Amino acid sequence: MFKDIEAIIFDLDGTLMDSMWMWEDIDIEYFKRFDIPFTHKYQTDIEGMSFNEIAVYFKEVFKIPDSVEKMKADWNQMAWDKYNTEVFPKPGVLDFLEKLKQKNIRCAIATSNSIQLCMACLNAHNMAGYFSEIHTASEVKHGKPAPDIYLLVADKLGVDPKKCLVFEDLYKGICAAKNAGMRTCAVADEYSEEFIDKKIEAADYFIQDFTDSMITEF
Repeated sequence: MFKDIEAIIFDLDGTLMDSMWMWEDIDIEYFKRFDIPFTHKYQTDIEGMSFNEIAVYFKEVFKIPDSVEKMKADWNQMAWDKYNTEVFPKPGVLDFLEKLKQKNIRCAIATSNSIQLCMACLNAHNMAGYFSEIHTASEVKHGKPAPDIYLLVADKLGVDPKKCLVFEDLYKGICAAKNAGMRTCAVADEYSEEFIDKKIEAADYFIQDFTDSMITEF
């Protein structure tokens, strides 16, 4: 899996962090403010969208009266405490990042989350120092499954996309990395369990978490 790889790019939520669960909690709480019934139907539509794209989607589909900027600010505030006190790295993540550091393999993050929440999450667990580049889909024109965010990160790293390995938990994220010409490893996550077959088929590799033998024996 790691042959000829010069950089490893990680998605954040559901890949490095066990955090996908919290977004449903936040959505339920947020919808209650506007007496909107919660439904899982929209979650497939927003998969891979940037933080800003999701806010625009919510505003248009659910007719939220607040501005997009206020919506994002509210979500940031609602998520802040959870990232600091209730969200933790997935099994094996910290050991793997330390191993990559010792091997001088550069690491980066490409997330659909906001930069504020991404940094809050990483800083809460003393992880920010492991990453040479941290970028969000808000910096590019199109969110996942478009390859934009992964191509941006490869460019910032100065690494050929073909020499990048991407870890992703969502199908659209895997597709984004493949569309960028990168090698991909799907990561299991309870949130996307129903799409596990699609994830495995789309990716080059698959792990349950970062205690997998493909990781620990690297």
